[in-house]
Amino acid sequence: MTASFDPQHVRRAFSRAASSYDAAAALQREVEKRLLESLDYLESRQPEVVLDVGSGTGHASAAMKKRWPKAQVIALDMAEPMLREAKKQAGWWKPFTRVCGDAQALPLRDQSVDVIYSNLCLQWVEDLPAVFAGFRRVLKPGGLLVCSTFGPETLIELRDAFASADDTSHVSRFPPIAQFGDALMMSGFRDPVLDRDLFTLTYSDMDALMRELRAIGATNARQDRRHTLTGRGRFAAARAAYEPLRREDGTLPSSWEVIYAHAWAPDAGAPIRERGQDVASVPVSAIPIRRKTT
Repeated sequence: MTASFDPQHVRRAFSRAASSYDAAAALQREVEKRLLESLDYLESRQPEVVLDVGSGTGHASAAMKKRWPKAQVIALDMAEPMLREAKKQAGWWKPFTRVCGDAQALPLRDQSVDVIYSNLCLQWVEDLPAVFAGFRRVLKPGGLLVCSTFGPETLIELRDAFASADDTSHVSRFPPIAQFGDALMMSGFRDPVLDRDLFTLTYSDMDALMRELRAIGATNARQDRRHTLTGRGRFAAARAAYEPLRREDGTLPSSWEVIYAHAWAPDAGAPIRERGQDVASVPVSAIPIRRKTT
């Protein structure tokens, strides 16, 4: 199977964006806030080990360490510069552990984690079922997974604008909510619940949107992207195609679809569906999905 994403490009993009990320990540902070509210499902339980996958600059790791001061909170990210920024969030009085690692190969023991939290990281993952299987491996039976990702309507206006300029992929494509839910079930998670938000952000022009994407590291990571500079003519054609969407207030809209999920690790020994073998007993259509628009 040919990979859709270039993991080295993802690592480089987020490494370059480490120093500019927080100033540009308003949407990411809002989604983080909403996802942290999902931790209320634990009620009064106090986890011993909490893993923040794709921790970035450590905002959520710091919040979870404050919530559970006795827990070991592990901030895991594939970009070392992001973890250096995260050190600023980890005060000496409530430090958390920082680990450079890959969501697709977690460097943790089996059944060693009580909670996995992952905010807007999994859209850069090639094989979701394999990643969720890894999450399940390190979670204790009954452990909680809360995560978010971007959906396929993210940046649809920008994608369409570039599609009118040439036939090369300029915007990464992300999995739909049904595929995300199916990947959870393939890994044997129980009682999954998915939510969906659609945010509309506005920008003065297409260039402002592109600058923000670079500032947060969200550049095109597809293997089939153009590996040479996009010419001025193509950019001009894309800008012209975006212009008809300009609103009465003079701004250009940009859609961001966010998918949220929470699920529980099953009892020890519960089966995982192997590829090509349908042993899951619950269809994707049975997963509760709540759709909201913001």
